[in-house]
Amino acid sequence: MNLQPARGTRDIYGAELTAFKQVENTVRDFAKRYGFGEIQTPIFEATEVFCRGVGETSDIVSKEMYTFSDRGGESFTLRPEGTAGVVRAFVSEGMAQNLPVKLFYAGPMFRYERPQKGRYRQLHQAGVEILGAATPQTDVEVLCLAWDVLCALGLGGNVRLELNTLGDAESRAAYRDALVAYFSQYREQLSEDSRVRLEKNPLRILDSKDEGDKKLIENAPEMTAYLNEPSKAFFDEVKTGLDALGIPYVVNPRLVRGLDYYRHTVFEFVTESLGAQGTVLAGGRYDGLVRQMGGPETAGIGFGAGIDRLALLITELGKVDPEPRPIAVVPAGEDAVLPSMKAAHVLRQNGFIVDEAYTGNMAKRLKKANKINACAAVIMGGDEIAKGVATVRNLDSGEQKEVPLTDLPAALESFR
Repeated sequence: MNLQPARGTRDIYGAELTAFKQVENTVRDFAKRYGFGEIQTPIFEATEVFCRGVGETSDIVSKEMYTFSDRGGESFTLRPEGTAGVVRAFVSEGMAQNLPVKLFYAGPMFRYERPQKGRYRQLHQAGVEILGAATPQTDVEVLCLAWDVLCALGLGGNVRLELNTLGDAESRAAYRDALVAYFSQYREQLSEDSRVRLEKNPLRILDSKDEGDKKLIENAPEMTAYLNEPSKAFFDEVKTGLDALGIPYVVNPRLVRGLDYYRHTVFEFVTESLGAQGTVLAGGRYDGLVRQMGGPETAGIGFGAGIDRLALLITELGKVDPEPRPIAVVPAGEDAVLPSMKAAHVLRQNGFIVDEAYTGNMAKRLKKANKINACAAVIMGGDEIAKGVATVRNLDSGEQKEVPLTDLPAALESFR
């Protein structure tokens, strides 16, 4: 039997996990700086959460969800994205009593997609949501947080912020009518998916990857012509805020995002360093989603960052922080094993990363220390133990000295 991970999943460990955790921890760190609290929602929810929250015309709901019935006959779905679950928690936990609510999440999502570089069926996202704040300044704060995260990862010069507005409900309705009128002329030339979208949500046609659709999209009406004055003013304030903070962006009038719940600001941070999988962080404003999911009328905005893609990007660009190097504790002889274990225990209590090779003579253990890239070795044999000392060897320079066991943590401070 040759058991392997399921298609589109993989085991994450070693250097890949180091990059993965760097991304996740960076988002978490900056989310805390911006005043976000962390939330963990269930990995599976009632299917209705995602049908209502993501939108039945989205590719996620119509093609990509992992849905199953439990023994009681209820329909559940592995979460394909983070926002719908957070909004469900906002409603079901009664969080609307203390607005605004600022939440951060990180964890696995599941989509039935064709696996390729940077795209998995079990993917991982980190994201933030602000609920109950309707001002353009909130959009600027979310974009600033995203920019800070990407810059902290060393990617400021490798990503581009693309920005657009979908306007308020009135503007979106007017634009929808214009798109229906335009695409209806070419109904027979549209892909099968886009013919369905024409009836249910024509804005989704603008997100089509079909080459035939793309040619028709080139001459489609643009949202800008259908924005009412409040929507124009809102978008202008967002752009003014970004300009004031020095965050570069380009306006992309064709950007609509793939989910049905977006209003006003939508955005993507894209890179040209990962081939076809160019979007690494994206989001937007979703005023109306909370009410759609059974809660009070509540403004909302957030983003989701693809941990897998960002980890791949910082790896390929050489931006992964080096792992802390351990200290090797090496006993010379059987009589030194227990004293060495005690020394290792003391060092760990003092915050050092310590590795002990469990078998072999001193030469083999030192070879293991070099293999794990240890920065120093603490060598203890019979002579050292009798004198109450240890030999500390710098494994880069080869220099060594005897150190009293009581002074060992202080003597190793430069190796921390």
